[in-house]
Amino acid sequence: MRDAAAGGARLVVFPEGMLSGYAKNPIQDWGEVNWDAVRDELEQVMALAAALKLWVVLGSAHPLTPPHRPHNSLYLISDQGKLVDRYDKRFCSATETNRFYTPGRDPLVFEVDGFRFGCAVCVEINFPAVFTEYDERGVDCVLLPSYPVDRIFFVKARAYAAVHNYWLALSVPSECAELMKSGLIGPDGEVMGQVESAEGIVLNDLDRDAPELDIALNKARPWRAVAGTGEFYADAYVTDPRSTEKTML
Repeated sequence: MRDAAAGGARLVVFPEGMLSGYAKNPIQDWGEVNWDAVRDELEQVMALAAALKLWVVLGSAHPLTPPHRPHNSLYLISDQGKLVDRYDKRFCSATETNRFYTPGRDPLVFEVDGFRFGCAVCVEINFPAVFTEYDERGVDCVLLPSYPVDRIFFVKARAYAAVHNYWLALSVPSECAELMKSGLIGPDGEVMGQVESAEGIVLNDLDRDAPELDIALNKARPWRAVAGTGEFYADAYVTDPRSTEKTML
C-alpha cells in the first residue's frame, strides 16, 4: 500500500483471499483461521488507507453467523479508511459452495475520481453474464482478484476487456504467477502493464484520452451498445424472397 501510494496510486487491488487465506488452498477448514487476527489486520489496513488517502480492494473470507459458511469477499475501503461496501463472490465453484463458502447475491459498482469500477472474483471469469452486467452498468474498469488454476484464464480476461471495451485489472497471489501475472488490460484487450517478478506491484493510469484507445472507448463501445439492441439494423432489414428462402441457390 505504501509503495502504491508513493507511486501516485489512488486505488490498490489485492488478490482473492489475501487476508484470511483462500480455501481449499491453503485453508482446509475454517477452524484454522483466527478470525480475531483477520479483523485486527483489516482494521490496520483501514487505518493505513486513511493515512495514505488510498482506496483499497482487499480479498478475504468474511465470516457469517455460525453455522453458515463465510462469504468469499472483496472488502472495499475508502481513502478515508472506512469500510464502505463489500463484494461477495456470487458464482462460487462447486467445491467452494459445497464445502467452504456461502455465495453472494449482488454486484458491486463504486466510483473513484470519476471512474466507475465493478468487482468480480476468479472463477466468475467463466460466467459472461457477470461481465455483460458490468458493461450495462457503465463501468470503466472491472477488478478481478483471483487465485487462478490455469493459463486460459488470462485469455478470457483479455477477451472480456476487448469485447466490452473497458479496463480489466488482475490481482493474483505470487504462487500463481507462473499461470498469470497481476496487471492491467486495456479496453482494446492489450496488456498495459504486468508484475514481471513473482512479487511486486504494477502502476497504471486509466486515461480516457489515450489516442490508442480512441476506437475502443469512443467508437466501438457506444456502437456495440446500440447494435446490441437491434436498433442500429432496423432500417437495414429488407423483405426479399432470396433472403427468407434458406435453400435457394
